[in-house]
Amino acid sequence: MIFAATPASDFVCGTQQLASGITVQVFTTGRGTPYGLAALPVIKVATRTDLAQRWHDLMDIDAGRIATGEATIEDIGWEIFHYILDIASGRKQTWSDKWGLHNALSVFNPAPVT
Repeated sequence: MIFAATPASDFVCGTQQLASGITVQVFTTGRGTPYGLAALPVIKVATRTDLAQRWHDLMDIDAGRIATGEATIEDIGWEIFHYILDIASGRKQTWSDKWGLHNALSVFNPAPVT
């Protein structure tokens, strides 16, 4: 198992994580980047419930339920874990894969990375 906790800059970090050997990516977003990679499934976790509701067909998991008190950190952790298993086994498909939202690979970002 490769666990890669890296900084933002979605497209560059996603490409680099793919190059490191990951086979599924769990991507947290508070702004809702419509991001995906063709070479591996990207599970998008919305950090805000309003984002998950507005883009229900782009976000795979609503972690904002922790802040609203509807779920605990442990609940969401288990939900993500089981979702990873469902994706890896082929029982489910991420929204980015369903809609074919796949970004180009980007090895270098000449702009500042936040």
